[in-house]
Amino acid sequence: MPEPGTTAVVVVLPDAAPLLDAARRIDPALVRRGLPAHVSLLYPFVPVSALTDQDEKGVRSLAAGFPAADLVVEEVVTAPGFVAVTVPGLQPLVDAFRAQWPALRPYEGRFGARPAAHVTVAMGADDPTVADRVRTAIGSLLPLHTRAAAVQLVTLTEEGWQSRLTVPLGVPDGS
Repeated sequence: MPEPGTTAVVVVLPDAAPLLDAARRIDPALVRRGLPAHVSLLYPFVPVSALTDQDEKGVRSLAAGFPAADLVVEEVVTAPGFVAVTVPGLQPLVDAFRAQWPALRPYEGRFGARPAAHVTVAMGADDPTVADRVRTAIGSLLPLHTRAAAVQLVTLTEEGWQSRLTVPLGVPDGS
C-alpha cells in the first residue's frame, strides 16, 4: 500500500465507473478506494516532498500537447490477482509521461518496463473463480465509450487521494 506523500499522474475516466461498480458488487474489497476509475500515466510520481514547480510545469506542458480524446475500451486483461481493461488510446500519453521522467519506474517495475495503459478494475482477486466472475461482469459492459479530458496530479494524504493539479488536455496555458 502506498504511503501518504505518494503522488500519481492520472486521467480520470468517469464513464468507466460501472466497471468498478460491477467488481465491487462481487466483492467490495477488490476495488481500491480513493480514486475513481482512471488510467495512471505515471505511478508513483515524484514524492510530494520532492515535487517541484518544474515537475508541475512538465505535467502542464505534456497535457497541453495532447488533445482531449474519445476512447473505446474493449479488452479485459487479467494476471494473478488482477483484472483490468486496456485503454490503448491513452498509450501515447502514458509513454510521453514515462519518457519525461525516465528515472521513475511505472508501478516500481512490478509489471515490466512498459505496462499497457489500463484501468485497474480489481486487485486481490487471487481466487480464479472470483477473477472469472469479475471478468465476465465487466466484459458484459464492453465496449465502453469514454472521454479523456484532463490530467490530474494527485497526492495521497491521511484523508485519501487528493487532487493537487488538474490540467485540461490540449489547452496550451492549462486553463
